[in-house]
Parts: sequence; C-alpha cells; structure tokens
Amino acid sequence: MKQQITTGSVFDDLEPDPGKAEQMKIKAALFDAIIAYIKDNGLTQEQAAEIMGVQRSRIGDVCRGKMSGFSIDALVSMAARAGLHPLRIAA
Repeated sequence: MKQQITTGSVFDDLEPDPGKAEQMKIKAALFDAIIAYIKDNGLTQEQAAEIMGVQRSRIGDVCRGKMSGFSIDALVSMAARAGLHPLRIAA
C-alpha cells in the first residue's frame, strides 16, 4: 500500500469539494464537543438526550460517530442546549 501525506486534514483528502470538506470538519468538531460534554459530566445517553432535546438513539449515533445522519443545524442546536457555545467550537 502506498503511503500518502495528508494535505492538513483527513477531510480535505476524503472530500475534493472544499465546501463539503469544511462542513465535515465543523460536524466533527461539534461531535467531539458533544461527546466530551457527555463524558466530562458523567451523563448517560438518556440524560444527555433529555438535556439536548433529542431521542436517546440520536445520542447513541453521536457517540458512534455516525455523522451522515446529522445536519450542522441539528448539531448546533444540541450543543447550544447543553451550553457548549457552538460558534466557539466551530471556529
């Protein structure tokens, strides 16, 4: 297998469209912040779901890194409901 040096982000290498690559980076940052919030606060998925105003299965999807099922809008809403300041996360 040939090694390839990344251009700076794995998302830049996975997605040739710069706009879509940036969207993936924003989603990943929001996922990381939500997962860290759950772990740092010792929350169950059910507790996190209640705080973020979503079904428990959606929290399970976040914890498994299932990015394709989420819009940036949904992740921003979840993060904001948990007091995570989505603008700072995405910046």
